[in-house]
Amino acid sequence: MSSVAKAVETLRLVTSEEPIKGLAEAFATAGFELALVGGPVRDAFLGRKVHDLDFTTSATPDQIEKIVKPLADATWDVGRAFGTIAAQLGEHTVEITTYRADSYDGSSRKPDVVFGSNLEEDLHRRDFTMNAMALSLPEAKLIDPCNGLEDLLAGILRTPIEPEVSFQDDPLRMMRGARFTSQLEASIHPDTMAAMTALAPRIADISAERVREELTRLLSTDSPRQGLEVLVQTGIAEIVLPELPALRLESDEHAHHKDVYQHTLTVVEQAIEEEKRRFPGQAPDVVLRVAALLHDIGKPATRRFEGGGVVTFYHHDVVGAKLAKKRLKALRFDNHTIDSVARLIELHLRFFGYSEQAWSDSAVRRYVRDAGDELDRLHILVRADVTTRNKRKADRLSFAYDDLEARIAELAEQEELQSIRPELDGEAIMAILNLPPGREVGEAYKFLLEVRLDEGEIGVDEVTKRLLGWWESR
Repeated sequence: MSSVAKAVETLRLVTSEEPIKGLAEAFATAGFELALVGGPVRDAFLGRKVHDLDFTTSATPDQIEKIVKPLADATWDVGRAFGTIAAQLGEHTVEITTYRADSYDGSSRKPDVVFGSNLEEDLHRRDFTMNAMALSLPEAKLIDPCNGLEDLLAGILRTPIEPEVSFQDDPLRMMRGARFTSQLEASIHPDTMAAMTALAPRIADISAERVREELTRLLSTDSPRQGLEVLVQTGIAEIVLPELPALRLESDEHAHHKDVYQHTLTVVEQAIEEEKRRFPGQAPDVVLRVAALLHDIGKPATRRFEGGGVVTFYHHDVVGAKLAKKRLKALRFDNHTIDSVARLIELHLRFFGYSEQAWSDSAVRRYVRDAGDELDRLHILVRADVTTRNKRKADRLSFAYDDLEARIAELAEQEELQSIRPELDGEAIMAILNLPPGREVGEAYKFLLEVRLDEGEIGVDEVTKRLLGWWESR
């Protein structure tokens, strides 16, 4: 059996078993068309597991809800204004959407939703031909008016209608095209690529939330490099993430610094590899991947040409952390992600001092304390940041970080590094020094924390003696 025949058979099996079979029959009995559409159909032909099921129908949202409610474990309103009702049918999560024909007026950030009248019209309004295939139900007939299967098998991303019209209707499709190059290992048709480049400024019409979501999906793929390169090549990145193309610094004539842009893409790849090695089977770590992508964005602003042709980027970690916060806020990332990414960028260079000279135990404690909950991610980012082709240098850095992680583990066996605190809390400090709550208590706490970091646990009696001595010396 050919791969195409296997895919069709897979789709027939999925849709011929309950509860999907009952869903299709219910729509037919009510006099409405129903078809499995888009991603599930595409993924079946790619030999990938079919997960959540998307359907399109001639029924309106109210009619969809009326038909589905008696069959579903639960229904909810995903976007009634956009024609979509979701339901839980056994183990399947399904979304059912009325035939649509979206369009933008050129100024609004939201599409004007126009419900369509037939399946082929709905398929022609979709983003790419490989996503414009459907399996009509209950007869399980493949509907492919845009030759999507041919493009899918050839690995070509092409719009069902003229790309200029398609991208004007929904500019976010351009970013989806970039994502699909990574997710589906596909290439963009030259005409489609040209339209993306010409219409790149239209991405500014899309809300920051939708841009963020699409960027997150791209970074969540197994290999986002190709998609990121498409964003830069078309000029879309200049609008949604200008810090990325800014990394394409011109090398000095002696090539004393590496290509920061290509280095960054390699760091993203290596971070993903290390992430999978350490945490197999877990969901993509978006925080880590964003930090890898942005870890060097402070370099353009801090580049200096020193004597002898030496190029420096002093404090690009601190500058980069500030720039990352600003950009992620503009993209409407949540505060936790923003703070975590900024922390990772600010700390990503600290280890390289360790590679020159081993740290004291107190320095290791500070490293762990400052990393806090981001320590595991920092381990991955620091290792991924080594892209040198000099094997001796790469091995030296790798061995040094192996040693640092071993020391962290060894110290962690002796004490709870992740939650290092003084052996006296604020209440005890106030009682010993006879102080009310205030700034002086905070200063005393900070002094005792430094003692803890430098010397580890020394006992409450000794800590009390140190506290009284510090207080008397002020």
